[in-house]
Amino acid sequence: MATRYDDAGVSLAAAEGVVDRLRAAVESTSTAAVARGLGGFAGLYDLDGERLLAASTDGVGTKLVLARRAGRLRDAGRDLAAHCVNDVVTTGATPLFFLDYFAAQRLDLEQVAALVEGAADVCREAGCAILGGETAEMPGVYQGEEVEFAGTCVGLVRKADLVDGSRAEAGDVVLGLPSTGLHANGFSLVRRLVGDEPFDADLLLAPTRLYLDDVRALREVCDVRALAHITGGGIAGNLSRVLPEGVGAVVDPGSWRRPAVFRWLDAQGVPEEEQRRVFNLGLGYCAVVPEADAPKSAFPVVGRLEAGVAGIVFA
Repeated sequence: MATRYDDAGVSLAAAEGVVDRLRAAVESTSTAAVARGLGGFAGLYDLDGERLLAASTDGVGTKLVLARRAGRLRDAGRDLAAHCVNDVVTTGATPLFFLDYFAAQRLDLEQVAALVEGAADVCREAGCAILGGETAEMPGVYQGEEVEFAGTCVGLVRKADLVDGSRAEAGDVVLGLPSTGLHANGFSLVRRLVGDEPFDADLLLAPTRLYLDDVRALREVCDVRALAHITGGGIAGNLSRVLPEGVGAVVDPGSWRRPAVFRWLDAQGVPEEEQRRVFNLGLGYCAVVPEADAPKSAFPVVGRLEAGVAGIVFA
């Protein structure tokens, strides 16, 4: 049985290679208003010298296959909107609006409605308007009951309120915000583990948590210096994206409780190293704050920034 992401047909290294390959083409389009392009959780565009637009695009991915089997496409719609909003919130931005894209071999009204209604659940919670979207019927491209659901969120943040990691420094601590489970990453491997057998949808398909209110509450009591959305690539692959050069983090993997789904992964034989590389391990978001601010937070300290540490170290 495949117990590694590569065995399930997904290469994280190849994904990084694609970004590097496209970088020149993307950067060739840059204008003076682009404040941050590739590399962050959301791109930043200078709107008027005082405010920035923050934008992110993503898709639900192969979690859709299991969601469709379990009759939980509405939860998959929640996954999409929450994921995109969470990306934008890493900058400190307020989400403004959302756009979605649905594609399938044949349009099924119930499928489209369930996905969009799920996205709308999250967008109402976030105060984020769905401005519109696109549906595409593409026979010959999508096979059987395959569907795709992707979206874009745009938010707004004042430059004075921007969270970009630049003020993070050695001695700061990392707070861990709990996930509901796997969220929407690593499902090519999960699907391989499940195969055609029945599965526990409550365990595997818990929808992605929306972190907007958590971040707002945290910023009221703490000096939040960096925010990382823990998605594909795990804690190491995402927390490192928001730290300044020359600063890494030492993370204690025993400092928080993991949801039950990670015990399921253990039972399936997925090695701890692979779980760290692919999944969120029970933390959907990380916040970097000064050590003195940590007691003001409701979230546990899971790590500390250190100078000279290469990337993220589990210890």
